[in-house]
Amino acid sequence: MDRTIVLTLGVVVTALVFFITEWLPVDLTAILVAVVLIVLGLVSPDEGISGFGNSATITVMAMFILSAGIARTGAMQIMRDKLLQWGGKTASQQIFVMGMLVGSITAFINNTAVVAVFLPIVEDWCRRQKISASKMLIPLSYATIMGGMITVIGTSTNILASGLSAKLGYGEFELFQFTKLGLIVFAIGMIYLSFFAPKLLPNRKQTNGKLLSQEYGLKEYVSEVVITPRSSLIGQTLRSSEIQRKFDLDVLEIVRNNVHFPQPIADKVLEAGDILLVRGSREDLLSIRERQGIDILPEVEFGTSSIAESELISTEESVAEVLILNNSNLIGSTLKDLRFRQRYNATVLAIRRGQEFLRERMGRVPLRFGDLLLIQGPKQSLLGLQTSRDLLVIEQRDVDNLRQDKALIALGITAAVVLVAAIGWMPILVSALAGVILMVVTGCLKPGEIYDAVRWDIIFLLAGLIPLGIAMDKSGATKWLAEHLVSMGQNLPSSWILTLFFIATALLTEILSNNASVVLMLPIAVEVAKTLDLNPFAFMFAVTFAASNSYITPIGYQTNTMVYGPGGYKFLDFTRVGAPLSLIMAIVIPRLIIWLYGL
Repeated sequence: MDRTIVLTLGVVVTALVFFITEWLPVDLTAILVAVVLIVLGLVSPDEGISGFGNSATITVMAMFILSAGIARTGAMQIMRDKLLQWGGKTASQQIFVMGMLVGSITAFINNTAVVAVFLPIVEDWCRRQKISASKMLIPLSYATIMGGMITVIGTSTNILASGLSAKLGYGEFELFQFTKLGLIVFAIGMIYLSFFAPKLLPNRKQTNGKLLSQEYGLKEYVSEVVITPRSSLIGQTLRSSEIQRKFDLDVLEIVRNNVHFPQPIADKVLEAGDILLVRGSREDLLSIRERQGIDILPEVEFGTSSIAESELISTEESVAEVLILNNSNLIGSTLKDLRFRQRYNATVLAIRRGQEFLRERMGRVPLRFGDLLLIQGPKQSLLGLQTSRDLLVIEQRDVDNLRQDKALIALGITAAVVLVAAIGWMPILVSALAGVILMVVTGCLKPGEIYDAVRWDIIFLLAGLIPLGIAMDKSGATKWLAEHLVSMGQNLPSSWILTLFFIATALLTEILSNNASVVLMLPIAVEVAKTLDLNPFAFMFAVTFAASNSYITPIGYQTNTMVYGPGGYKFLDFTRVGAPLSLIMAIVIPRLIIWLYGL
């Protein structure tokens, strides 16, 4: 075997290990791959950075910005109203209506943006319908994944596959090149979700009046304490006393002579008789009771009544759930490192990670994508979080923060981008960039917002992986792998080879990113098709669809992770619902490709 092939495959294997173990963030791993390829001489420096100027990367960037224009103007709130109007009463009807609405949107708008907008909408809808959110949120994620496969611009994976097709000499995909296939697949998926998913989905996270405090199990973790005349805290501020630093304790509110002092209270001088509403375990409170001179007021501890939650919520204070988004700058940092309370003027009461609840020593826990934080603070502070790009408040966004007068303009710009590309007046790259300019010129987006709109982790992931595809081609590794695959499968029918590529890509995308799977598998699939004198487009479509065929785990696709915590799901809930769907797609999609496009 040629030395360059060995080196290239060595880089591929090492990259796979890094992707699977997540020793580094996936975008950083991708950039590391590009650097290693340059250092080893497998690609030139210009080829190593070519991903940043690649048409696929720029198109994805532009589509993120267009999606933000739709979201910031409240254009999707129109769909919310339709969801409430047409939702129906049975689980099957509710899933079908929701799926048809979000699926039609994600054909043209990035699916992570759609889930971010619709997640609080669906939760609110479930609350009104008095049904469990766990019955609806997995279908929400799956419907957006399938909807993204209807057009080339539905997901970054499709756009990347189109760019790879052009690089391999087959030209970029037309906007609606596989729309017939995408619509049939979407219809099959919605039939499954509507009729079978309700029986498989858990009835776990009830929203019919259950208090957040009860849901997070805060019964023993929020109490009231009174400062006694002998207390060493008298005359000190919370900041100078450092009790919040020395102990696993958060002071949420100070009550003095029936007057409530909400956050920020760090510099409030404490007096005898002050009542402090605190988050902390009984053990911590007992350990500091004698040392600091406080008494615990047991009669207002969490019990079966809602009195403690009423202490957390007032005319000025409230509690809310916030989700750590997948492009959040908070990922990997602890609450202590972030100085979360000072930064957001809100206190984290508990962290929900899937089915796990963290209520102690939270300041030392590195935050992860998909973590759900229960926070308490002034209502104005929680309102301000609605504009954060790091956190998603799981409640209906205040329409006052949306530029609703620009909604039709944003929709018109996006429709024009699609129409111009569809009729061939200009490439989707050019029309999308023109749409970005129009979004800013018309006031749908402010100039500074376009940078916050871009998923930079995806952009760097694409930019780092594209040189890997170049190295695979230049070194001959792609051809070498294709020849060995052909020799192993030479006695198999062509349809089986297509199906095996679909299954292999689908399994790979469960442990890697969908974009990484396309970069690795699509060139090999095309080489196999050329060797066997088969239709290369059939193999490209199989790999492209399989890369988004990620339903089995909550970590295989970003939208699955986004609904993991809010739905109160267990890991295997995704497997129970997603494995049959993945099996159906593995059987149906290759045969549909052969029927529609030939082999």
